[in-house]
Amino acid sequence: MAILAAKEEALNLASKMRRMLRNRRPGIRQGSVRHPPSRFTIAALTALVSVGVAQWVSAQANPSSEYQVKAAFLFHFAQFIDWPPEAFKDGGSALTYCTVGDDPFHGALDASLNGKTIDSRPVRVLHFKQTQEAQGCQVVFLGTAEKKFISAALAKLRGTPVLSVGESENFAHEGGMIGFFLEDKKVRFEINLDAAAHAKLKISARLLALAKTVIGGPKGT
Repeated sequence: MAILAAKEEALNLASKMRRMLRNRRPGIRQGSVRHPPSRFTIAALTALVSVGVAQWVSAQANPSSEYQVKAAFLFHFAQFIDWPPEAFKDGGSALTYCTVGDDPFHGALDASLNGKTIDSRPVRVLHFKQTQEAQGCQVVFLGTAEKKFISAALAKLRGTPVLSVGESENFAHEGGMIGFFLEDKKVRFEINLDAAAHAKLKISARLLALAKTVIGGPKGT
């Protein structure tokens, strides 16, 4: 029964993404620094959600699989974000992912992003102990192990064009932009649209539609 329910939800998500593709406008949005996600990208992200909905990840049974899923999500998240021009030194700068504190991925993020590009920008991964060291990052991940430092870290990042992603309890409600959480042993995420807007980041309606919860605005806006 659980597998049938998962398949039904996956089919519903795929149908929703097909409707979005039919209704999307081609071209680059005014002021955007990136191309709209490709049909392949949207299909890939939908597949990831479907896998999470099904039973690919069980944090209690296999925590390494959990972080493989989160690493894949992180890669696709960036393809649904518009950064302002000042987020990069120049058009050839890398899109940089940074972890702060202990790396809960234990190499899974590096392996997942190795050799990848996003909108012709090479992707790189850096690891830091302190938030102030994470200069020039476009995506910063704050793991559960750093929960006591979350408030201070988010305060340092506030107003900068950096996508903050975390997995501590109520991460998005406390000012983070995308917060992972587990629901029935499945990886879900919620988005704080207000925090993203304050950082001048634009999150695609396609990604908002896949979030479990959107804070600061209805899905699809």
